[in-house]
Amino acid sequence: MTPPTPERTPQPATGPATAPAAGPVELGRGTGPLRGVRVVELAGIGPGPHAAMLLADLGADVLRVERPGGAMSPGPRETDLLTRGRPSVAMDLKHPAAVATLLDLVAGADVLMEGLRPGVTERLGLGPEACLGRNPALVYARITGWGQDGPWATTAGHDLNYIGVSGALHGLGQTADRPQFPTNLLGDFGGGSTYLVIGILAALLESRSSGLGQVVDAAIVDGTAHLSAMSASMLAGGMARERRAAGLLDGGAPFYDVYETSDGEHLSVAPLEPQFYAEMLRLLDLGDAVPDRDDLSAWAALRERLRARFAERTQAEWAEVFDGSDACVTPVLPMTEAARHPHLAARETYVERGGLLQPAPAPRFSRTGATLTSGPSRPGADTRAALTAWGVADVDALLATGAIDQT
Repeated sequence: MTPPTPERTPQPATGPATAPAAGPVELGRGTGPLRGVRVVELAGIGPGPHAAMLLADLGADVLRVERPGGAMSPGPRETDLLTRGRPSVAMDLKHPAAVATLLDLVAGADVLMEGLRPGVTERLGLGPEACLGRNPALVYARITGWGQDGPWATTAGHDLNYIGVSGALHGLGQTADRPQFPTNLLGDFGGGSTYLVIGILAALLESRSSGLGQVVDAAIVDGTAHLSAMSASMLAGGMARERRAAGLLDGGAPFYDVYETSDGEHLSVAPLEPQFYAEMLRLLDLGDAVPDRDDLSAWAALRERLRARFAERTQAEWAEVFDGSDACVTPVLPMTEAARHPHLAARETYVERGGLLQPAPAPRFSRTGATLTSGPSRPGADTRAALTAWGVADVDALLATGAIDQT
């Protein structure tokens, strides 16, 4: 396992710093609370890289292993933020020497994470039995859409399929005729990578006391269903119905919705509590000149009154009216404008590094603050340096065999 890391100066919790240049042993390491945790990532797409980025953001020493030429990427690799913070090693895992080298890496790692179809790593000789045989304390973390078992375990799918079958997509959207989906945020990243990281951290914590590793089976369908616990509660309590735009939080209520402004932009309007609703009416200068919000039969009239009022001014004008208030009315901003919003700018929620606008590491820590280290990696660019840093002997001989590749 990794030896203890030296003491370091605590980082402030108000925003990410840029890590200093690191020597070979420090390759890919940040300064967050996971510093000293070693992770081998078998590169995939979607939730796997996002989970690896999150672990790297929080200080883990993550080694990204991908095939020569690189794994699939959403656009140009030089702008793929999901590969930030960790070196890239190119390996041909169909080559016996590459498999042997990866098992050597596993022997000194805390975590191996993979997002391949069930059975693929077993066929490569890198399944849980082989890896835990080399390192009994290893956390072997797997992320798939359908899970490691069940009738559809080996079936192809994507975010939209997973949230559709799990019961989440059906209720999404503010139009009754068809569901609407939030790109791939809910499945891939909400129910997928987030739960993969939760599983990894829980298994790591347990292994510290037991000395034993285990397999983490993170399935997007499971995580998305778990995210729906509040919806299940509201359904059980009669507070929700299984149809769109009919409940409190799905656009059914006129005081929890999105409204268009005079310039074609939008406001998010969400004063659920009576005191916040009263503040909104005061700032709208409506007073009692609206239907009673507790009268469900008056909701259509109330919605129309609010729609007409918000349409009288621009988004910027309304944002100034509601700025700093408890009315729960805020502008709906695209990402580039969100980064410049005074609150997010003050917290450095978005930062610019290497010419790329990107989200800062989250969450924040008071003593072991996270830092951004390297930007997006190039496939195989760090093979020699990273394997050397991880203690692999005679990297040049491995390069000569074609088992690994340096670009």
